[in-house]
Amino acid sequence: MQLTDLNPSRDIGSNCLLVELGPFRFIFDCGMHPKKAGLGSLPMLSKLADDSVDFILITHAHLDHIGGLTVAARYQRDCPILVSAPTQLLLPRMLRNSVGVMLRQRDELGLSELPLFTYGEVERVEDRLRPMSFGRPYVFEKNGDRLEITFFPAGHVAGAAGVRVVHKNERVFFTGDTLFADLLTLVGARYPEEDFDTVVTETTRGARGRPPGHTRKTETDRFIAAIAQTLDGGGSVLVPVFALGRLQEVLSLVREARRARQLPESLIFATGLGLDLVDYFDTLSQQHPSIRFRRRVLQDLNVQPLRQTLKPGREPGQRGLYILSSGMMVENTPSYVLAAGLLAQPHNAILFAGYCDPETPGGKLLATKPGEKFTFNALQYVAPMKARVERFDLSAHAEREELLAFVQARHPRNVVLTHGDPDARAWFAEALAKMPKAPRVIDPVPGEVCKV
Repeated sequence: MQLTDLNPSRDIGSNCLLVELGPFRFIFDCGMHPKKAGLGSLPMLSKLADDSVDFILITHAHLDHIGGLTVAARYQRDCPILVSAPTQLLLPRMLRNSVGVMLRQRDELGLSELPLFTYGEVERVEDRLRPMSFGRPYVFEKNGDRLEITFFPAGHVAGAAGVRVVHKNERVFFTGDTLFADLLTLVGARYPEEDFDTVVTETTRGARGRPPGHTRKTETDRFIAAIAQTLDGGGSVLVPVFALGRLQEVLSLVREARRARQLPESLIFATGLGLDLVDYFDTLSQQHPSIRFRRRVLQDLNVQPLRQTLKPGREPGQRGLYILSSGMMVENTPSYVLAAGLLAQPHNAILFAGYCDPETPGGKLLATKPGEKFTFNALQYVAPMKARVERFDLSAHAEREELLAFVQARHPRNVVLTHGDPDARAWFAEALAKMPKAPRVIDPVPGEVCKV
């Protein structure tokens, strides 16, 4: 097997692997870098000759895994795109939203190449999606050779898949993004218990272990308690969320807390793509038992759409809990603008429900000390940091120790490290080297072919 990492840098960004196994060539994911814009956000697709791959395989519908798909499909014109059935529904909606974002960025950033693809191209990609049932092997044939592919539930987000690939006597497993723990809205990963010659693993949390005593439950309890304290104190709470998965999980956590009388009655507001995706989740929950979110959660909580005009330096007219996109408080999003209205008042709180990249506005806000000033550059507004600002580790990625244990139990000869920053990959490489029968560890150099 040969692998070429087409992500230009060793990080969590424009994820894309070219896999060559026997006569078969396929792309494994094709993302867009969340911290870049324009052509610089794409994988190194120029390394692929036109119409040179047999199929494109997509693990899930987050943009760092699908954002470049429409561009790749423009030049790989006939190959099918393999997805899970839930991803088949979610992926086109995510790409259409991306077109809207790029149209706005074209004006804000002055990038004439935006949008990188059109709504019409998204429709054409949608027609090429081929749903794969979990646990059911699919056999592909080429030049008298056979390749078997099987999708398995990966947790992480609705439709996410880990993938087993078998060619002759070679067995390979790609974890994709993985969460083993069950969520309120989603069953965790259910991977095969068998040996593999090679495991290609994500390394997202490699540099971040949990402190002793910290579990998902203790973090959830802290999160709910922080919301309650702020609401009881007469303040408003902003929870910036990712649209796909995180908004639905936070709403479910709030409903459970309300039922357990851990939260006071308050107004709850939500907006953005995540609110639109609620209908998609409702449909998927009726078709797939592993997805557990119904639209009635909005009714139970009496969630209101955000109709207020948000302005920097002004608290919203109605106090309550605001669950708004985006998760890292990217500029000019609802969470970014509301944060500029809440930050200067000590009775308010801005509570992040997961990781924030240090270079994003959310990451920079988390690094700001109480009393210091924070600049909202896109709004030309500066506010003193007086509100409570805190991050809670409710990640949708597996703990590094869990992934390490999974890899060890599969007894691979080779382990390929992907989807992680350099320090995260370094932790995995060091930990794998300490195994009794240490596998060969491969950290691909972007753009270079590596033989596995």
